[in-house]
Amino acid sequence: MAPATEQHTARIEVHGTVQGVGFRPFVYRLATALGVRGDVSNVGGHVVIHAQSRKNTVQDFLRHLAEHAPPHARIERIVVTEPTGPVGVSTGFTVTRSTSESGQHAPRELPPDLATCPACVRELFDPEDRRYRYPFLNCTACGPRATIVEDLPYDRERTVMRRFPLCPECRAEYLDPANRRFHAEPIACPVCGPRLSWHARGSPHATAVAEDALRQAVLTIADGGVVAVKGIGGYQLICDATVEDAVRRVRVGKHRPSKPLAVMVNDLGAARSLSDVDDVGDAAERLLTSAAGPIVLLGRTDAGVLAPGVAPEVAELGLFLPYSPLHHLLLAELDRPLVVTSGNRAGEPIIIDDATALRVLGPLTDGLLAHDRPIRSRYDDSVLRVVAGRSTTIRRARGYAPAPLPLPHAAPLPVLAVGAQLKHTTTLAVGGHAVIGPHTGDLSDHDTLTAFEDTIGQLCRWADVEPALYAYDLHPGYLSSQYAMRFPERARMAVQHHHAHVAATAAEHGVDEPFLGLAYDGLGMGEDGTFWGGELLLADYQGFSRLGRIALAPLPGGASAIRRPARTALGYLFGAETLGAGGGIDTALAGPLLERMPAHEVAVIRRMVKVGLNCPRASSVGRLFDAAAAFLGLCDDASYEGEAAVLLEAAARPHHGLAALPWRLAERDGLTVFDTAPTLRALLTSAQDSPVGPVAARFHRAVAEATLAMVERAARSTGVRTVCLGGGVFQNRLMVTDLLAGLADLGMTTHIGQEVPMNDGGISYGQAVIAAARLAG
Repeated sequence: MAPATEQHTARIEVHGTVQGVGFRPFVYRLATALGVRGDVSNVGGHVVIHAQSRKNTVQDFLRHLAEHAPPHARIERIVVTEPTGPVGVSTGFTVTRSTSESGQHAPRELPPDLATCPACVRELFDPEDRRYRYPFLNCTACGPRATIVEDLPYDRERTVMRRFPLCPECRAEYLDPANRRFHAEPIACPVCGPRLSWHARGSPHATAVAEDALRQAVLTIADGGVVAVKGIGGYQLICDATVEDAVRRVRVGKHRPSKPLAVMVNDLGAARSLSDVDDVGDAAERLLTSAAGPIVLLGRTDAGVLAPGVAPEVAELGLFLPYSPLHHLLLAELDRPLVVTSGNRAGEPIIIDDATALRVLGPLTDGLLAHDRPIRSRYDDSVLRVVAGRSTTIRRARGYAPAPLPLPHAAPLPVLAVGAQLKHTTTLAVGGHAVIGPHTGDLSDHDTLTAFEDTIGQLCRWADVEPALYAYDLHPGYLSSQYAMRFPERARMAVQHHHAHVAATAAEHGVDEPFLGLAYDGLGMGEDGTFWGGELLLADYQGFSRLGRIALAPLPGGASAIRRPARTALGYLFGAETLGAGGGIDTALAGPLLERMPAHEVAVIRRMVKVGLNCPRASSVGRLFDAAAAFLGLCDDASYEGEAAVLLEAAARPHHGLAALPWRLAERDGLTVFDTAPTLRALLTSAQDSPVGPVAARFHRAVAEATLAMVERAARSTGVRTVCLGGGVFQNRLMVTDLLAGLADLGMTTHIGQEVPMNDGGISYGQAVIAAARLAG
């Protein structure tokens, strides 16, 4: 038996999210407390520890390492080996220089940016503190991470902060194990760190700096002006949310006529005064106050406090709290709700460089509040919602990306999944994990394509890999698909759009058996070359079969009908698939719609549908909702994708729970089909003598009930009792609430996307999941 005093030495590798989260300081303090000698360093994307002490002490050290890691760390695995050579263990414990260790093929994880922690907020407003009112303070528990990193391992010298040499006081904090800024890589103070600059409208040069720059921005916003502010992950447009003229200017500048704008408020009390945060439950409060600091969509109760143009005609507000020191300062000074929205034009990537901001945003604003800390990666604000007590992600960006997600089947080769077209993201899969890159926007022009390629470069550089396989969407017109087609056929894999949707949800929840996938969205290319969008699938990660769909309808003008719901409604009116008694829809019922539309346009569309000219037929629930909104007079023309459905849900929300409109299922070509004609006929008939809101609510309920009936049939025939929802239609709170309740009554286990968006922002993750599974065999 070995003597109790015999020394034991171990080499310990810790993999996971262990860089940029205060892990090395934690290891140092733990080792010191236990009397363990050795060192800790960042190596590549993980942490390596050399530990020497009595064997039982080293074992205690390992146990504490796993059980008490910092709150933002995520330990995937700990590998313990005997050192292969001398380790030079000293009499104490040290944090040593990091090494790159290139050529590793394990995932290298980078933490997301973290909202300002309470300790730093207290310092920010403490007149006795040396960082009083300093807009760039941070510590190991908060501050920028992914947005400032140039390469891994995560050390100051590999971030943009290397251009700011530490002053003696900051260096002392950085090297002091007892200080919460011990090895906080973005550490800064007014003496040695970044500083603000104010660029008055029309001036390419700073006209004020530091506190004076902040004062100019505050005065401008307080006077009803619009200011472009350089945030954590990109520029933002900020104005007083109670001043209609300022809100209107933001909308004009962004080319965003009606899509709701996010509102930042100072604290939870202010959020409660504008929304139903307390009615939603603890989940909403946790999201608002979390280190991710997302925008949270909440039912509005503002009673006219906000300018009408902030969120016209919708039932929800996007609210969030200050997540950077600069935001805290602005909110404290102005003491009012602020519109805080990305600094870009609608659909384009958020602007991150100063020259572009001056050129593009300068003419649209009354000044720019900039600073000299570069942004290396653009990260827009994340957007979440709580449905039936579950948080769901609308946009996965700052605060969440690029944290990794698991893969059900490890990828034997690095896979780059290039996503779809709208709400674009890219995912890199290495080993058993996948990293979803930041939200890019709608991949439709040179700027977004450039941002897409930049993201690919960053993800591959951080992971230190080159993709061996490119997964892409079946639609040949997507710029992402065209990018993948540049590579040899053996190096790419096409993945059907709706299979990717439901696989993303299943993978997030660790489903390991065949499942029923409900994929409801706008449009996606089907395997038969037609547009799909209302699908019931029997699926696993390698393939699927189609069990059901909704009835087909022509889309006059093809995808351009997305922007003109009135055209989609005419497609249903003149050419919806006929499946049973009663036939199609009597045009006399749609008199109000026909009267609103130019007679020439109606005649042209009627002829297009009759001869099948540029009228692809689609089984799309998203387009069905568009048609219903147009039939009810809610939205003939959409200024953003999904607007018609948003307005339809807003009208229905106060009447949720009313009995469904009539609905019918039919059989065609071996598939169960939701015949939409009876439901739309009833909608038009009811609208003649009933207010729009109750009719909209009954329409929602009809779609939910028909869907539940389709799933019940499929469950009986297949024996499968797990359902995974995917697709942008499931951003509709009423639909998801009804389906979750109904599926629970049927005894089904149901999953919705929570960390992964159910809209097209989750497509790339689904592609990566499927590609990895097929490669693994």
